[in-house]
Amino acid sequence: MCADRWRKENINMDLWIHNDPCIRRAVMQTPLGYLRIEAENDAITRVDFVEEATEMLPEDALLKKTIAQLKEYFAGSRTAFDVPLQPRGTAFQQAAWRALQSIPYGETITYGEEAARMGDKKAARAVGGANRRNPIAIIIPCHRVVAANGVGGYASGIDRKCFLLELEKQNKKRAASD
Repeated sequence: MCADRWRKENINMDLWIHNDPCIRRAVMQTPLGYLRIEAENDAITRVDFVEEATEMLPEDALLKKTIAQLKEYFAGSRTAFDVPLQPRGTAFQQAAWRALQSIPYGETITYGEEAARMGDKKAARAVGGANRRNPIAIIIPCHRVVAANGVGGYASGIDRKCFLLELEKQNKKRAASD
């Protein structure tokens, strides 16, 4: 990557731009820290938490749309995303990630329930492993899957999972009372 391609954009001073013909990246600030968003071709391929805003963001319509939708999500005004996704994984992982996308906003299921939805109720551990490798956090909502006896794990940390679950719970409650 060429250093001369980086520039900071004046959108709330939290968006960095980098133009790379193969992988386009964006880093945005959220209440939970920095989120890195990656796109290839016409789809989002990765959304994950990073410790620092070391990578910059491309000036790209898809990335800007994704950032706008994530900001709306954190503000409580978005319950579903409509950006094209292309997560990379095995056939089993892909099936698990599709199952995640059917979990309604503000609701949770157990790993066993997700496995049953996929046709093998005994595959709860394998489902947990697939969810841990989910490359598109929040948009593919692996945080909505909990253990039968508690919150369960989350690749980005239990505190973040609890925050996201509480955010959705409160926003769903607020929407129901409106």
